[in-house]
Amino acid sequence: QVQLVESGGGSVPAGGSLRLSCAASTYTSGFGCVGWFRQAPNNQPEGVAITGDDGTTTYADSAKGRFTVSRDNTKNTVSLQMNSLKPEDTAMYYCAADRRLCRGFDWTQWTAFRYRGQGTQVTVSS
Repeated sequence: QVQLVESGGGSVPAGGSLRLSCAASTYTSGFGCVGWFRQAPNNQPEGVAITGDDGTTTYADSAKGRFTVSRDNTKNTVSLQMNSLKPEDTAMYYCAADRRLCRGFDWTQWTAFRYRGQGTQVTVSS
């Protein structure tokens, strides 16, 4: 049973930074696609960023220029560095992974990922 455990969430003022981490219970090198989603109250899950097995990255427009996704296959972790945070970034953030390549499915759909974490809360105050 593959498990993904997120950490690093918290409360920060607008303009601040946070670094989220996702620890996998298996080798992340086996994941063709890993990434992050977020869900604000009363909203659908939103794909934030993904990284493929070759290190390529894709970001939602809302994350471009501010967030950086990365994976460390030596530590079996996936990270999301978030800078210049805004109040609208407030949400529960989830890690997601799949053995398929990112280009092989619609990565913007939360339910398309085979493995999903339980989330970590990020709150940005104005």
